Amino acid sequence: MEPDWKAVAATIRRHSATFYYGSLLFRGEARKGVWAIYAACRTGDDAVDASSDPKGELERWWEGVERAYRARPQKPWEHGLAWALERWEIPQAAFADMRQGFASDLEPLPPQTLAELLLYCYRVAGTVGRMVTPITGVRSGEGGKEAEEAAIKLGQAMQLTNCLRDVGEDLAMGRVYLPVEVMDRYGISPQDLRAKAVPQAYVGLMRELAAEARKLYREGLEGLRYLRQGRAAIALAALQYEGILDKLERSGWNNLSSRASLKTYERLLLVPRAIWIRANSA
Repeated sequence: MEPDWKAVAATIRRHSATFYYGSLLFRGEARKGVWAIYAACRTGDDAVDASSDPKGELERWWEGVERAYRARPQKPWEHGLAWALERWEIPQAAFADMRQGFASDLEPLPPQTLAELLLYCYRVAGTVGRMVTPITGVRSGEGGKEAEEAAIKLGQAMQLTNCLRDVGEDLAMGRVYLPVEVMDRYGISPQDLRAKAVPQAYVGLMRELAAEARKLYREGLEGLRYLRQGRAAIALAALQYEGILDKLERSGWNNLSSRASLKTYERLLLVPRAIWIRANSA
């Protein structure tokens, strides 16, 4: 049964304008493939963040993933994923790793180190890079491993950007994703964050983590040369997320009482640059 692609696209646009606009630069079936992956991942994320029974809902999501991999889908998002699985070898291990990331949000503890934060970023977003890589394809004679590693780095960069953007919102949900080791080095405590002050030490902490995100963006975008298609789409998504970092920086890193976001016209202005990156990665 053909999935309801209009409904899937509407869900994506409602939840993530960044992902939606980037997906429009995919061609043909590949666009539907990335929509299917997003819908599946979004459902898992909502199971944790928008449910009165997050643990049970997360398990039901995983059962849906398994049904899709057995070609026995039931729910609309499962039909979309099963459709994609008929066409591309999307690793189920990536969904299993994502499940671990979602599960960690049920009993959130601050990561102790930057390495722990990046592991979390891999599980909830770098895994998406692993899922999308088969859809983009790998050029003849090139290595799929390098393409997947680059895709993982882009996913980590985007999730790290989310963590930096949403510090205030996460605090309201009892979550802190800033590494304890890094906060200690700058003399920042969770109590300081709840006071919603932006001292100079906090600005230094943000700059350090943002520099790590920008490094991941650079290294991830280098992997575009391995892909047969979707290079402009992926570049646009990365540019939009990096644009959020730019806005945060211009705000003086005030992410405790406000949330940085791009307006539609700002997203559209990035399209020519994404196309330029595509052309220069060929």
